[in-house]
Amino acid sequence: MTSVGEGLDRVLDKAVTRRPPRSAGAQMRFLVRQLKGTKAVAEALGISQRTVERYVKDQIRKPRPELAARLREETRRRWQPRVKAKARKAAGTTDGLMIDLRASLGYDAPAGTTDEARERHLTLALPPHHAERIFAAQERGEHDMRRAVADALKDVYFQQRGTRAASLEEVRMLNVEHIEFDL
Repeated sequence: MTSVGEGLDRVLDKAVTRRPPRSAGAQMRFLVRQLKGTKAVAEALGISQRTVERYVKDQIRKPRPELAARLREETRRRWQPRVKAKARKAAGTTDGLMIDLRASLGYDAPAGTTDEARERHLTLALPPHHAERIFAAQERGEHDMRRAVADALKDVYFQQRGTRAASLEEVRMLNVEHIEFDL
């Protein structure tokens, strides 16, 4: 099962203009500058402050695999925040988002219609107001992001922006196998 939040993080990573630091020492130095001290980096990574200092001085060069993964992730999350914010703003105001989704989608509709969930693979362009809602929901958590994506699918795919299926009440996303966004 794929997370909507991970998909949004990946699309914002595509917007960066330079590669993040790759060596452990360079990543530690970057995090020390971002978090304004070795103590904050140590707390964020779950290691001792002395270990952070040793990485900064290149006394340790190769972290163990789980620390290397946490270090890469923290660096990636904090890399070029203004570029990522600009991409978010552009998607929410003018550009919109592309979504590629493979999931079971069901819906609530009036009696006499089949509302049973079916497996669907959709590739759609979401207008800017839906992109803005999805990015805004990112701060509130995975459930709200799924709800925002389901509402966007209801409007763009099922109701075709108000031209059909007006009695459709709610779309449910179940068993998300794949979700990917693009700017």
